[in-house]
Amino acid sequence: MAKKKTIVIRQIGSPIRRPAIQRQTLIGLGLNKMHRTRELEDTPAIRGMINKIPHLVEIVEERG
Repeated sequence: MAKKKTIVIRQIGSPIRRPAIQRQTLIGLGLNKMHRTRELEDTPAIRGMINKIPHLVEIVEERG
């Protein structure tokens, strides 16, 4: 069985005074408070969400 690639992302920016679509993207990634981290599957959809808000999140680690 193939091992799935995952990425670890951390929220580094606050959604305060940001457009609603950026806040919703953070929630879609499972982030809502500063310095929280999530491990998510590395898919084009997740990468696209990260690329929409690069000023609010950072990629900590890529696994797999």
